[in-house]
Amino acid sequence: MIQNKETKFIHLGLKDYKESWDYQEELFRNVVDLKVSNRKLPESQQSSTPNYLLFVYHPHVYTLGKSGDSRHLLLSDENLKKRGASFYEINRGGDITYHGPGQIVGYPILDLDNFFTDIHKYLRFLEEVVIRTLAEYDIDAGRIEGLTGVWIDYENRTIARKICAFGVKSSRWVTMHGFALNVNVDLGYFEYIVPCGIKDKAVTSLDKELNRKVDVKDVEEKLKYHFQALFDMKLTE
Repeated sequence: MIQNKETKFIHLGLKDYKESWDYQEELFRNVVDLKVSNRKLPESQQSSTPNYLLFVYHPHVYTLGKSGDSRHLLLSDENLKKRGASFYEINRGGDITYHGPGQIVGYPILDLDNFFTDIHKYLRFLEEVVIRTLAEYDIDAGRIEGLTGVWIDYENRTIARKICAFGVKSSRWVTMHGFALNVNVDLGYFEYIVPCGIKDKAVTSLDKELNRKVDVKDVEEKLKYHFQALFDMKLTE
């Protein structure tokens, strides 16, 4: 099979979490099914597999990964409704997180056979996309050993603050789910969870660190640029 590094970029705008999840699942299944079908054919007859990069904004929602603890949601069903939020248990890795307006959520649905078959490298590349994007705003962000995400003041664990969360799923080297970068998000919603199961670390956002509102579209363009550079992909719309 010929590697296909062309990646279709789709912006879903403001979209309900469940609708976005269903759409992801549809694209994901189609890619996986094509890979399965290809294996029954001679290489000369195999079709190249597509790749997608989705950006979306979600209404207030909490999602719990398959390895998460439901006790890390600190709201009852009634209080969830009062705050206009929903809750889903989903099939990505990781614990609980929040999505909401002012946050860029990215869902790369990539066939890693088109790039490299190393899930740890894939996660490091996702982190690096965000780290390089933040550097363009003169923000020094990085990783903390043993913890997921991209962090500010990552070299000092006592004051480290998470600015981007990650959680992915892969099957047959096809990925789904992804990252959530806090841009102009209402950080108050994080007070109702133990973010990613980490009790002693704060959460932050780009606007809080810069002390000004940030153009979300500008951040998206920077993210797209660094995706293309790091993954050696070509984004199309």
